[in-house]
Amino acid sequence: MKIRVGFYLGEDSLYDKIVKWWTSSPYCHAELIMPDGKTWISIRPGQSDIPTQILKKEKSDYNPDLWEFVEFDITEQQRDQILEFYEMTKGCSYDWFGMIMSHILPWRVKRQGRWYCSEWVAYALRISNVLDWRNVRIYRRARLSPGWLHGICVNSINSTVL
Repeated sequence: MKIRVGFYLGEDSLYDKIVKWWTSSPYCHAELIMPDGKTWISIRPGQSDIPTQILKKEKSDYNPDLWEFVEFDITEQQRDQILEFYEMTKGCSYDWFGMIMSHILPWRVKRQGRWYCSEWVAYALRISNVLDWRNVRIYRRARLSPGWLHGICVNSINSTVL
């Protein structure tokens, strides 16, 4: 069974441009694509600001030229752990304050019950042990940008860049 992490290259909003500029990365957003290939999970400003499942059934529902994907082999148990994490966090809000302050200050600022996209995806992959905690070391990171997450995913032993 496979799961993908999608990294968005587009610039649909001022937010996208700022994230790319501030993090010196070509990516402004990250989403988790479940094994069915239709269920995309993420948190994004302007999309209710909570972790949501977005159903994208066909490539015509999104522009594949604006996305880069990293694929992982996962077990059924890992998939279930990701879905359990989603269920636990689906009512949480976007962490504007934590995201901004973590990029200004030299330490991590985390508001409980709030997330931003790459942070949520990193935790989902870490909690399910898709990414080994010794490589991810979220606890030592002040910034969890889409570019950082992309680098961690690409360098994982269990991944394939698509």
